[in-house]
Amino acid sequence: MKNRRRVVVTGLGVVSPIGLTPSALWDSISSGRTGIAALRAFDLTDYRVKIGAEVDNLQLEKAAQEIGLRLSDRTMDLAVIAARSALTDAGHDLASASYSGMDMPVIFGSASGSQHSLYDCNTRFAEKGVRGLRPTSVPRCMANAISARISLRFGLRGANYVVASACTSSTNAMGIAFRMIRDGYADRVLCGGSDATFDPFVYGGWNNLGVMSKNPDPLTACRPFDAHRDGCVLGEAAGALVLEAGDVASARSASIHAEVLGYGESSDAAHITRPSADGQAAAIQNALDDAGIDAGDVGYINAHGTATEANDECESAAIRKAFGSAADKTPVSSLKSYLGHTLGASGAVESVATILALRHGLAPANLNLSTPDPACNINLVDSEGVAIQGSIAMKNSFGFGGGNGVLVLCGVRA
Repeated sequence: MKNRRRVVVTGLGVVSPIGLTPSALWDSISSGRTGIAALRAFDLTDYRVKIGAEVDNLQLEKAAQEIGLRLSDRTMDLAVIAARSALTDAGHDLASASYSGMDMPVIFGSASGSQHSLYDCNTRFAEKGVRGLRPTSVPRCMANAISARISLRFGLRGANYVVASACTSSTNAMGIAFRMIRDGYADRVLCGGSDATFDPFVYGGWNNLGVMSKNPDPLTACRPFDAHRDGCVLGEAAGALVLEAGDVASARSASIHAEVLGYGESSDAAHITRPSADGQAAAIQNALDDAGIDAGDVGYINAHGTATEANDECESAAIRKAFGSAADKTPVSSLKSYLGHTLGASGAVESVATILALRHGLAPANLNLSTPDPACNINLVDSEGVAIQGSIAMKNSFGFGGGNGVLVLCGVRA
């Protein structure tokens, strides 16, 4: 068996409704600023839910122009921009004439993939039949288009593939990357996730699923763990992280943002959409065991916290089951009220935010938590945010299909 190596985070990148850089993301979170607003992506006249968290188009176009990216599919565009930011942040000079790529795997997660391209192809087929389909339809719509495009653009010659496990996708991608490096199969991995679901078809499905908030006020609609919550609000985003073997990072004097201590996963094997506290608790315990720590060592939990009745109550029960009495003191907050639920991207984007929270020693506030649900019997952060004790945080991700993924991160203080 190979010796386990230390795994560190050397690069961060993010494209979100509240910032296109990690610093902008943290400024919004620390200021209590949400990205949820009236949706502008398409005509929502026939849709019940007309709010969501969109990436600003002008900022996105500017970011794409700066790196010479021609915008095409939104999910892929967000991923490429976030990936480039993470690679640059990790100290790789992509603009150098001597840059010729790296032996680096690309592992990305996505719940829906290049959905805008698929919608375009379906629309063309419905209007013109087979003659309406472009020759590029297959490479644009294939499930691994995101990782393939990143690999091609930056000359990354390691393995590339996409993990599709609903809202746990990018956390699973990060867990796979962590294990690849820890167990000696790669020196560094570019991992993360991207999802952009604001097209008429995919968003229409969510609109009719019955799990989204019917509150028309963008500022108060998303209320994780609140007794008056009535559903989630969707968002779009991409997050990217460069994970690297500690000795490799040290050898090149790379700056280190955090360390990945452990990863746990499980399946509920119970219901396609209804979560299981036992399944989630198993993933949490697996992550603690993998990290070699006790629940009392965790100073902050960044919850999945979707603001649906079933998720928040179930996740609270899972934390209580795995943490026991330590759940009374460990602060818990969700970032969905800032970012919306970014589905397969949520684990990566929220992991970036969690690393920043550790750097600043601050557990972000739970926006809109005015009346904590008594059924959510955990130590919920109020509207002010609280100091993080220690340097270890946990990031939870739970998805439809019963897939659970949990990361344990150790931060570096500013």
